Amino acid sequence: MIAMSADGFIARKDGAVDWLDRPRPAGDYGMGDFFKSIDTIVLGRKTYDVALRFVREGKAIPKMPGVRHYVFSRKPPKKVLDGFEFVKEPIKKFAKRLRAQKGKHIWMMGGAGLIGSFLDQGAIDEFIISVIPTFIGEGIPLIAPRRRTVPLKLISTEKFSDGVVRLHYSVSETRPSGRVPKSKRRL
Repeated sequence: MIAMSADGFIARKDGAVDWLDRPRPAGDYGMGDFFKSIDTIVLGRKTYDVALRFVREGKAIPKMPGVRHYVFSRKPPKKVLDGFEFVKEPIKKFAKRLRAQKGKHIWMMGGAGLIGSFLDQGAIDEFIISVIPTFIGEGIPLIAPRRRTVPLKLISTEKFSDGVVRLHYSVSETRPSGRVPKSKRRL
C-alpha cells in the first residue's frame, strides 16, 4: 500500500510528505486492518533515512510488534535503528527466501528505486495505491524511471469521502522479465 499524489509522486524531491498531512475520514482508510495483515516491511535506504530523520527530530516511529523491517542498501550504516535489518542480498534470492517463510503479507514501503528494482525482477504481486487528490508538481515518482511495460489487472477500487481513491491491482502473470511463483505471502 502506498500513497501517491494525483500527479504520480510518492514524495517531494527532498523526500517530504507534508502534502499527506490532511484531515482523514473515520477509519483512516482501513490502515488498522492493513497493518494487521502484514508482518514484514521492505524499504530502501532513502526511506530508512527519512525514518532516521524522524527519530532525530524527536518524532516517534510507531512500534509494530512482530513486524520485521528489511532495508536494502549497498552501504549499511554502522549504527542501525532497533528492529531494522540491512540486506545486500540479490532481490530474487531475497524474495524467494522471504516467500518460503510462513507469515502474513509483505509490505514494500518504498522508495521508487527499490519498487522499480523489485518490479523488474518480477518480485511484486500487487499494488494498492491510494491516490491523494493533490498535485505537488514535482517529486519522487511511484516507480523509478526506466523503460518497462508492466501490465496490471484491476482487482478493486474504493472511493473515500475526502476524494482519495484506492486502486488495487495485481501484476500480470505474463511479464517480459519473468516472475517469482505466487505463494500465500504477497509482496
